[in-house]
Amino acid sequence: MSQTLAHPTTADVVVGRTGKRHSANYRWGILGIGVFAQAAFSATFQGIPTSGSILAAAYGYSYSQLGLVLAAVTAGIFLTEVFWGVLSDRIGERIVLMVGLGGTTLSLAAVTVFLVPTASAAPAAWALAVVLFLSGALGGCVNGASGRAVMGWFPANRRGFAISLRVAAVPLGGALGAAIMPPLAVNVGFRWVFAFLTIFMAAATVAVVLWLDEPPLARTKASDGVAATTTRSPLVRWDIWRVALVAFLLDLPQFTVLTFGSVFLSQVMGLDLGGVVIAIVVVQVLGGVSRVVSGRWTDQVGGRHRRTLVRVYSWLIALAFLGVAAYQVAPTWLVVGLFVAAGFLACGWHGVHYAEIATMAGAERSGTALGLENTMVFGGAFVTPLLIPVVLDLSSWPVVMLLIGVVPAVASAVLMPREARPGVTA
Repeated sequence: MSQTLAHPTTADVVVGRTGKRHSANYRWGILGIGVFAQAAFSATFQGIPTSGSILAAAYGYSYSQLGLVLAAVTAGIFLTEVFWGVLSDRIGERIVLMVGLGGTTLSLAAVTVFLVPTASAAPAAWALAVVLFLSGALGGCVNGASGRAVMGWFPANRRGFAISLRVAAVPLGGALGAAIMPPLAVNVGFRWVFAFLTIFMAAATVAVVLWLDEPPLARTKASDGVAATTTRSPLVRWDIWRVALVAFLLDLPQFTVLTFGSVFLSQVMGLDLGGVVIAIVVVQVLGGVSRVVSGRWTDQVGGRHRRTLVRVYSWLIALAFLGVAAYQVAPTWLVVGLFVAAGFLACGWHGVHYAEIATMAGAERSGTALGLENTMVFGGAFVTPLLIPVVLDLSSWPVVMLLIGVVPAVASAVLMPREARPGVTA
């Protein structure tokens, strides 16, 4: 049985875990910090791939080397998400975010200073990949920790909307990266690309240090003084694992668009840089809007239909990628439109999915559940840019769209559990 959260609804003040008194609207400030921190990190792991074709040319990398670099950030996130989630549940979000975001800022600063191409030389792919891996491993803290903070400050009937807003920061940050980073890379070079990311992340770190207080979660104490709970761990629940595995499957089509989308649109469909930037920005903006609208709607119907909505997204993603796979016999405008639709649909399911898995786990275990969720999300994000070059070497772009777009989307629709009956855990 989950413990009760203290959620003042009519009082003029709320009290955080530190004992500080805040305005009753403070929860919206916490959400703002979560959105800002998530957007800053998203600009890194989603923004860099939007400059993928430019990065490959500037650094002199092959498709395989580019895939290694693009996979590095998400590999770091994938390997550390559960750790950050469990740590957030045990010691709180504030320390986790300060350490993780601060470390990410330092690693991006190192790339800015030491790992950008010059007129005479370019860094080795492995060196750039190692430091980007470190930035992902540290920055991955933001996914579970900021989500847990939002879960703690918002009442149950607003969590779907609040989590969806926080998760919408992922495509928001990706859209900012897509709009800013390719022009920076072309016009002033990659040193300024990584300087932009460093400054963005540093600002998020400062916001956490200055303004974030932890939510008033009811807590018990274990014998060692560390917070404990009687709620069953999400890591031993098969229903939660099924939901998390769906996230892994749906991230394959999503990161097909986000990692090699710029390559496909420019080199296969013949779009210029402006067209590619517009297409990726539209994907991210519509993906963010879709997350918020979906979360708002499921809140209005009492948190029901989240799983059904994810299945609907899955089938639509599969149909869109099926159309893209026929690009050789379809007009360019239709293929680009379907590619954008596939992209924003593959970004749009996250809000309700995150809200569902956090609700299933309970507030005291939401950090662990969100850590598991993000492990699966970034597992998909990690393997996708490694798989695509292999599939291209063995076959063609239509096969990529079918194997990494259509098939995982259909599998996710089948694996997603049906809606739980009222009062019953699925």
